[in-house]
Amino acid sequence: MSRYLLGYHGGSMPDSPAEGEKVMAAWNSWIGGLGARMVDAGNPIGPAKIISSNGTVSDGGGANPLTGYSVIEASSLDEAVKLASTCPQLSAGGSVEVAETFNVM
Repeated sequence: MSRYLLGYHGGSMPDSPAEGEKVMAAWNSWIGGLGARMVDAGNPIGPAKIISSNGTVSDGGGANPLTGYSVIEASSLDEAVKLASTCPQLSAGGSVEVAETFNVM
């Protein structure tokens, strides 16, 4: 099994506390459904800055900033994409970037 980083981009915030509870229930259900494949459920991401190779620092995280992340285990990139395809981030109008990670140290 390999590990995959799920990078969440975009999406909308709930309009009310009741909607927030529905959103959290959807996330908890999705995370629970992945069972042991969910290595790190992650967290939302706040304000960001980007440091370029010349040392310039800019605000905002770029054109499509991260809004959160998780780490899952899957047997292939295709399986990881399948597991991510039911992520609540998608129903909030966001996207999910799926990338394999690997140990080098």
